[in-house]
Amino acid sequence: MAKKAWIEREKRKRKAVQKYAALRAELKAKGDYAGLAKLPRNASPSRLTNRCSISGRRHGYLRKFACSRLVFRESALSGLIPGVTKASW
Repeated sequence: MAKKAWIEREKRKRKAVQKYAALRAELKAKGDYAGLAKLPRNASPSRLTNRCSISGRRHGYLRKFACSRLVFRESALSGLIPGVTKASW
């Protein structure tokens, strides 16, 4: 389980990216890189990281299911994810 502070920090970054998205697009279209540099650093979408929605884990993140591999495995074995079955051959 990730620390709550890390999860909250990520939420703040997502808010900042949403808040400045239109302004960033406008400045990029104009080519005003000095104006872009004056924006907060956390307004840049490249500073966002994908985190598991349940455990907050960064590594082993599966985009399709928006969770980490560990949570995915537990959920799949419990039958919480429809259409996912354990492979056997």
